[in-house]
Amino acid sequence: MAGTRQFNEEEALDSAMLLFWRRGYGATSMQDLAEATGVLRGSLYNAYGDKQSIFLLAFARYRRNFMAQVRDTLEQPTVAEALRAYLDLSIRAMTLPEEERSGTRGCMSTKIAVDETARDEAIRTALRGLLDELAGLLEARFAAAPEEVALPPAAAARLLVTATRGMVVVERVYQDEGRLRETAESLATLLLPK
Repeated sequence: MAGTRQFNEEEALDSAMLLFWRRGYGATSMQDLAEATGVLRGSLYNAYGDKQSIFLLAFARYRRNFMAQVRDTLEQPTVAEALRAYLDLSIRAMTLPEEERSGTRGCMSTKIAVDETARDEAIRTALRGLLDELAGLLEARFAAAPEEVALPPAAAARLLVTATRGMVVVERVYQDEGRLRETAESLATLLLPK
């Protein structure tokens, strides 16, 4: 039947997501995507148009999955517990053993953000969307009990988003979980009132 995809789109986009996450945007070619998804390159072009379109769909999947994890993590009785759970989630994502992470490490959004070949406005808009949603979730959690946070909720959320994205970069350089945990504790100390 014309127009019917002859491949499992969910599986193909999951495979594409993992490939972009592992290799970055610029280092991933349409041929790489064809090999990773098991879908012929021509079929990928026919279904999605180009690499950027595939990336945006794959990144949307990553964003949904990541935000669901963050929402679950923030459902703690106190802001202190929610903050520490979020920091722990972030560090665990960066430091999972190879066999548990499908070749991925850290935050896909940060990896793409530092990729010089991923400067198109559509990609930047997708990255901003994830960061803004993340900040919104954190701000809402902090706003539910503002007396438990040493900064205004919006400022605390922006600081936390910025710091955890920076931690991804530091992890890539040092690969030292202890260093990350010390940084996380410093963040918690700054954000939680004495």
